[in-house]
Amino acid sequence: MILLKEPNISDPVKCPYIEGEEFIQEYFFAYQMNEREFDEFLSAGWRRFGLYFFRPACRGCRKCIPIRTVCSDFKPSKSQRRILRKNESTAVRLSPPRYSDEIFQIYKKHSLVKFGQDSDQDHFQESFFTAAVPSAQSEYYIDGRLAAVGFIDIALHALSSVYFVYDPDYSSYSPGIFSIMKEIEIATELGLDYYNLGYWIRENHSMAYKGNFSPYQTYSWEAGTWSDGDDSISNDSESIPQKEDVE
Repeated sequence: MILLKEPNISDPVKCPYIEGEEFIQEYFFAYQMNEREFDEFLSAGWRRFGLYFFRPACRGCRKCIPIRTVCSDFKPSKSQRRILRKNESTAVRLSPPRYSDEIFQIYKKHSLVKFGQDSDQDHFQESFFTAAVPSAQSEYYIDGRLAAVGFIDIALHALSSVYFVYDPDYSSYSPGIFSIMKEIEIATELGLDYYNLGYWIRENHSMAYKGNFSPYQTYSWEAGTWSDGDDSISNDSESIPQKEDVE
């Protein structure tokens, strides 16, 4: 690992997840982290975006809970099986990170339609195509056309979802939910134990879908250990939001 900036604590800002709360992060910048090094950070609740590694450090708040699916024991629910059937003809390919204008156009359209945000090409390339950790991308083709792309990191024992974008024209295929199931399958084929979904917050309804991929484990900031989930956050419904944000 090449450390570019020592760990630091960010200034407090308005929490984007819980109204009325402050949001503070512990962070550092690094690249060329190997699978074992990244696994240690991922197992301790860290996430990555570009060269930026971060985890919550909010005063008096530990509501951002890391959550991961136990890959070998995952079995799709009834609604998830319906999504799998809907995507029987969707081709999925795993490839090394590779920039293309086609992928950027999907990202650009996704950002505009879903969030009303413009996209910068340089920022997109810096965020998803830097050699910070071992990584890959999952590509989803419908009728021969690239419809979605998932950006994933590879640790020694886990696959970690970084971001997912899709062409909104294909929303009826539930691409976010489908991609999670396929990436869990990819993790299993790679011999990895876990699929990290990022952070879950009980008060944030848009994160409820993360409990639908069981069995799952959650991380205790206080104990520094992972434990089996109790399914209290599961909400098996086809109306759940798509996986698409930095988690």
